[in-house]
Amino acid sequence: MNRITVLGGGAWGTALAVTLARAGRETTLWARDAETVASIKGSATNPRYLPGIRLDPSPATTGDLGEALENAECLLSVVPAQATRAMFAELDGRLAKDTPVVLCAKGIERSSGKLLSEVAAELLPDNPVAALSGPSFATDVAKGLPTAVTVAASEATLAAELATAFSSDRFRCYSSADLIGVEIGGALKNVLAIAAGAVSGAGLGASAEAAMVTRGFVELRRIGAVYGAQPDTLMGLSGLGDLILSCGSAQSRNFAYGQALGRGEALEGRPLAEGVATAAIAAEIAVSRNIEAPIVRAVDAVLKGKISIADAVAALLSRPLKSETD
Repeated sequence: MNRITVLGGGAWGTALAVTLARAGRETTLWARDAETVASIKGSATNPRYLPGIRLDPSPATTGDLGEALENAECLLSVVPAQATRAMFAELDGRLAKDTPVVLCAKGIERSSGKLLSEVAAELLPDNPVAALSGPSFATDVAKGLPTAVTVAASEATLAAELATAFSSDRFRCYSSADLIGVEIGGALKNVLAIAAGAVSGAGLGASAEAAMVTRGFVELRRIGAVYGAQPDTLMGLSGLGDLILSCGSAQSRNFAYGQALGRGEALEGRPLAEGVATAAIAAEIAVSRNIEAPIVRAVDAVLKGKISIADAVAALLSRPLKSETD
C-alpha cells in the first residue's frame, strides 16, 4: 500500500496526507475547495484549516476526483460523517475493487442511525472497510508532534497492514480487529466533549467537569456493549484516550462548541462539531435499545433547546442514588 489517496482537504485530511507523505508513501490529497488546492500546490500551506503550518513534505493535491483515485492502493475518507454517504456515492464505479477504504471521520449517520462502516458496506460492498481513530489534534499531527492512534478492521491482517503503512517515527498506529468498538468510541466521545465543554463554559467548576466526563464514559461503555464493542477497545486510544483529549482542550471543536453553549454565545457559523448530529441519534439509540444514558440524552435536549444547562445538571444530580458500579 504505497499509493494512498486522502479524500478531504480540511484540517484532519491535510494533516493525514502530510503524515503519510512523511512515512514515504506516494500520497494524493483530494479537496473540493479550489482555493485549498491552489494554496497547497502554490505555497505548501492550508491557511483556511491549518494556518501558520508549513506542509513539509507537501502532498500531491488535486480537485479532480478521477485523478485522485487513479491507481490508488488505499483510500482514506476524511470528509465529515454526515457527508460520507454522498462522498461514497460519488465513488460508485470509480474505485477499484478490493481497495481498502479507511474511515477517518467520527460519527453516526443522523438520517439512518448507521455507523459509517455500515454506510460503506452498503455503498462500496466490494471494498474492505477500516477506521483510523484516537487522541489526535490535526495541528499536532501536521506539525509532526508525537501521536498514537488505532487502525481497526474486521480482518486483523488488514488492520496490521494498514497500521504498518501509516506509521512513521512520529505517528504510531496500533492495530485492532474491533472495528465497531473503535467507531463507537470515536463517535460518542464527541457528544461527551460537548457536555464537558458546556460544564466548563457555564463555570460549574473542574470537579463537575471531571464527574461529567467519568460518568459519560460509563454511558459510552454501555452503548458500546450493546453494539458488541470489546471493553479493552473502549479503554484504549480510540475510546478513553480520545475522550481525555477531546474533553480537556478548546482545540477540540466539540469541547469549544460546548463551551460556547455554556456561555450562551451564538452558535451559528462555528466550526463543524460532529457531536451535534451524533448526539441526536445517540439519544434515540439509547431510548430505543433501553440503554441508561442520561448525559447523552441531556446533551441532545440542551442542543435542541428543550432544557437549560442548569436544569440539565440539576436533573442529573437529582437522579436516584445508587452504587457507582451499577
